[in-house]
Amino acid sequence: MAHAWMVRTFVKHSPEVEAFPELMDLARAVFDLSRALESRADDAAGYLHMLRKKIGKLRSAAEKFRHDAPLASDHTNFKQAVLSMDACVVALENILAAAAPDLPVRPAANSTAPQAQAPFVPVDEDQSE
Repeated sequence: MAHAWMVRTFVKHSPEVEAFPELMDLARAVFDLSRALESRADDAAGYLHMLRKKIGKLRSAAEKFRHDAPLASDHTNFKQAVLSMDACVVALENILAAAAPDLPVRPAANSTAPQAQAPFVPVDEDQSE
């Protein structure tokens, strides 16, 4: 979430927002998710429940941002912000998948975003023999 907050700050303070206010949808989605999760920081089950509830809105905002950002600017910072938000969404979906593998993480029906993958589990070379 810290990385998503950095992207939010970049978008919020970019001059392109004045000409392309649709970019603020991402900033609002990140803010909404952050506020919802911070109230459950001491309750792991509640945190995961809220993340599962709110991830769809963040995913949708990231998909819209992926479409809108190149229209607003072709600057490398915007291209990186798109990649960063996609990575944030995938990372959060991976957390949900690892925490409750029996519950599916549902991508949007028309999603073009990278899909969540199984979390990386390092292999201890001493135990692999």
